[in-house]
Amino acid sequence: MAVRVGVLGATGAVGQRLIQLLDPHPDFEIAALTASEDSAGKSYRQAAKWRVEGPIPDDVADTTVSATDPDEVPDDVDLLFSSLPSSVGAEVEPAFCEAGYVMSSNSSNARMADDVPLVIPEVNADHLDLLEVQRDERGWDGAMVKNPNCSTITFVPTLAALAEYGLESVHVATLQAVSGAGYDGVSSMEIIDNAIPYIGSEEDKLETESRKLLGEFDGAELSHNGVEVAASCNRIPTIDGHLENVWVETEAELSPEDAAEAMREYPSLELRSSPDQLIHVFDEPDRPQPRLDRTLGDGMAIAAGGLRESSFGLQYNCLAHNTIRGAAGASVLNGELLLENGYL
Repeated sequence: MAVRVGVLGATGAVGQRLIQLLDPHPDFEIAALTASEDSAGKSYRQAAKWRVEGPIPDDVADTTVSATDPDEVPDDVDLLFSSLPSSVGAEVEPAFCEAGYVMSSNSSNARMADDVPLVIPEVNADHLDLLEVQRDERGWDGAMVKNPNCSTITFVPTLAALAEYGLESVHVATLQAVSGAGYDGVSSMEIIDNAIPYIGSEEDKLETESRKLLGEFDGAELSHNGVEVAASCNRIPTIDGHLENVWVETEAELSPEDAAEAMREYPSLELRSSPDQLIHVFDEPDRPQPRLDRTLGDGMAIAAGGLRESSFGLQYNCLAHNTIRGAAGASVLNGELLLENGYL
C-alpha cells in the first residue's frame, strides 16, 4: 500500500520537480499540496505556473492547494516533502514535526543543527539514526531529515569515494546553473554573456555541509570530519547541471587511476530512486559537460572526469543535475530511506 505524502511549497521550482518525481512513484501517493495563502483554495493547475518539462500530472492538476499549516494537512499523510524557502521553513517545519509529521526537507534552514540528520543516502545513511536523538531532545512525535545544498551533493559523493586515502584538504570551484536560483532568481540581463562570481551563502554551505556529511555518528552525537574545505561559487548561463572543479590532497598517495577506480566502484544503494552506478567516470578530458551528462541515471547519478595530478594534489571535475539529484530527487531518496528504515 502506497505511503500518503504531501508537498510543502508545491508551486515553486523544486516543488514542481517533486511532483514530477512523486506522481509515478509506486511507493508514494500524493495526498496534499500546500503553498502560500495566495494559492490556497485554488486547484494546482490554477496556482502553479508549471515550468517543468512535460504536462502537469493529471492526478495532481485538479487537487486543491491548501495553506502551509499543520491544521490544513490531513492526519493520514505519513510523509511530507518540503521545498519551502528557508525563511518560511524555519518557522513552519518544526510545527509540522511537533504535530507528528515526518519530513524530508530540501530547505536550507536547520541543516547544520546538531540533532538534524543531513543525509546523502549513499554516503551517510547511518546518520538517519540521529532522528532518535532529535525526538528525545525536542519531544517530537514527528521527525525531520535534510538533504544538503545542490552544489554540496555534487562533489561530496566523490570525496566519500576517496575517503579511504585520508582527506586532508579540498578546494572546489563551482559553475552553477541558473535553475539553482529559481525561475525568477537571475535575470537574463545579468547572466547572458556573463558569469557571476558570487552566490550568496553558497560557499559556506559547501564548506560546512560537506564536513557534516563526512562525519561520524556514534549513536549519541555527530562529529564533523576534520578535512579543510575551501569553495568558490560561480553562476553561469547553463539551465541545469552544476559543474565543479575539485582539488583534493590526501594523506596516502593517490594516483588518478586509483581515484577513478575508487569512484567507479563506490556503491550505490537499492532504493527505488538510486542509480545503478552512482559515479560515472569519463576517460575523455572534456567530460563531464552539463548538456551532455546531467541526466545520467535519470538525473540521479554523479559524473566525474578530467582526473589528473596537479601541484595541489588530485584534480578532477564533477557534475550533477541540480534540481533532480541536487534537490527534489535527493528529498525523494531520503524519503525512500525513511521508509526502508521504518520511520514511516
